[in-house]
Amino acid sequence: MQKIRKGDKVVVLAGKDKGRSGEVVRVMPKDDKAIVRGVNMIRRHQKQTQSQEGGIITKEAPIHLSNIALADPKDGKPTRVGFQVQKDGTKVRVAKRSGEVING
Repeated sequence: MQKIRKGDKVVVLAGKDKGRSGEVVRVMPKDDKAIVRGVNMIRRHQKQTQSQEGGIITKEAPIHLSNIALADPKDGKPTRVGFQVQKDGTKVRVAKRSGEVING
Protein backbone atom coordinates (compact mmCIF):
# COMPACT_ATOMS: atom_id res chain seq x y z
CA MET A 1 0.00 0.00 0.00
CA GLN A 2 1.39 3.40 -1.00
CA LYS A 3 1.47 6.39 1.32
CA ILE A 4 0.53 8.86 -1.43
CA ARG A 5 -2.05 7.88 -4.04
CA LYS A 6 -3.91 9.40 -6.98
CA GLY A 7 -6.62 11.80 -5.79
CA ASP A 8 -4.90 12.73 -2.49
CA LYS A 9 -4.61 16.35 -1.37
CA VAL A 10 -0.93 17.13 -0.80
CA VAL A 11 1.22 20.07 0.34
CA VAL A 12 4.59 20.90 -1.25
CA LEU A 13 7.41 20.96 1.33
CA ALA A 14 10.37 22.11 -0.79
CA GLY A 15 11.17 23.84 -4.06
CA LYS A 16 9.77 26.83 -5.93
CA ASP A 17 6.17 25.93 -5.05
CA LYS A 18 6.80 25.42 -1.31
CA GLY A 19 3.59 25.80 0.72
CA ARG A 20 1.24 25.30 -2.22
CA SER A 21 -1.22 22.45 -2.26
CA GLY A 22 -2.99 20.45 -4.92
CA GLU A 23 -4.43 17.11 -5.93
CA VAL A 24 -2.26 14.19 -7.07
CA VAL A 25 -3.03 13.44 -10.73
CA ARG A 26 -0.57 10.58 -11.23
CA VAL A 27 1.96 8.64 -9.13
CA MET A 28 5.09 7.04 -10.60
CA PRO A 29 6.32 4.60 -7.93
CA LYS A 30 9.32 3.38 -9.97
CA ASP A 31 10.70 6.94 -10.19
CA ASP A 32 9.44 8.00 -6.70
CA LYS A 33 7.65 10.94 -8.32
CA ALA A 34 4.13 12.33 -8.57
CA ILE A 35 2.33 14.89 -10.72
CA VAL A 36 0.31 17.40 -8.70
CA ARG A 37 -2.39 19.56 -10.35
CA GLY A 38 -1.29 23.22 -10.58
CA VAL A 39 2.13 22.66 -8.98
CA ASN A 40 5.64 22.65 -10.55
CA MET A 41 4.40 24.14 -13.83
CA ILE A 42 6.78 24.18 -16.80
CA ARG A 43 6.54 25.68 -20.29
CA ARG A 44 7.42 23.51 -23.27
CA HIS A 45 7.51 23.99 -27.03
CA GLN A 46 5.19 21.54 -28.76
CA LYS A 47 5.20 20.64 -32.41
CA GLN A 48 1.85 20.72 -34.18
CA THR A 49 0.18 17.36 -34.80
CA GLN A 50 -3.15 16.34 -36.34
CA SER A 51 -4.83 16.29 -32.94
CA GLN A 52 -2.93 19.05 -31.07
CA GLU A 53 -2.06 22.62 -31.89
CA GLY A 54 1.58 23.70 -31.84
CA GLY A 55 3.12 26.42 -29.69
CA ILE A 56 4.26 26.92 -26.12
CA ILE A 57 2.21 24.87 -23.68
CA THR A 58 2.18 24.93 -19.88
CA LYS A 59 1.98 21.63 -18.03
CA GLU A 60 2.81 20.02 -14.68
CA ALA A 61 6.21 18.41 -14.21
CA PRO A 62 6.76 15.47 -11.85
CA ILE A 63 7.80 16.32 -8.28
CA HIS A 64 9.73 13.96 -5.98
CA LEU A 65 7.66 12.20 -3.31
CA SER A 66 10.06 13.40 -0.58
CA ASN A 67 9.10 16.99 -1.40
CA ILE A 68 5.36 16.51 -0.88
CA ALA A 69 3.36 15.52 2.19
CA LEU A 70 -0.24 14.47 2.60
CA ALA A 71 -2.57 17.23 3.82
CA ASP A 72 -4.23 16.41 7.15
CA PRO A 73 -7.99 15.83 6.63
CA LYS A 74 -8.74 17.92 9.74
CA ASP A 75 -6.76 21.15 9.18
CA GLY A 76 -5.02 20.81 5.78
CA LYS A 77 -1.49 21.03 7.21
CA PRO A 78 1.23 18.58 6.12
CA THR A 79 1.27 15.26 7.96
CA ARG A 80 3.11 11.98 7.86
CA VAL A 81 1.25 8.79 7.03
CA GLY A 82 0.95 5.66 9.15
CA PHE A 83 -0.94 2.40 8.68
CA GLN A 84 -3.44 0.70 10.96
CA VAL A 85 -5.32 -2.57 10.74
CA GLN A 86 -8.97 -2.04 11.67
CA LYS A 87 -11.17 -4.51 13.56
CA ASP A 88 -12.67 -5.86 10.33
CA GLY A 89 -9.15 -6.69 9.06
CA THR A 90 -8.76 -3.88 6.51
CA LYS A 91 -5.53 -1.90 6.40
CA VAL A 92 -6.07 1.89 6.32
CA ARG A 93 -3.87 4.97 6.09
CA VAL A 94 -3.83 7.20 9.16
CA ALA A 95 -2.65 10.82 9.53
CA LYS A 96 0.06 10.94 12.22
CA ARG A 97 -0.83 14.56 13.07
CA SER A 98 -4.49 14.05 14.01
CA GLY A 99 -4.86 10.26 14.03
CA GLU A 100 -7.69 10.51 11.53
CA VAL A 101 -8.27 7.87 8.84
CA ILE A 102 -7.45 9.06 5.32
CA ASN A 103 -10.18 8.37 2.74
CA GLY A 104 -9.32 6.69 -0.51
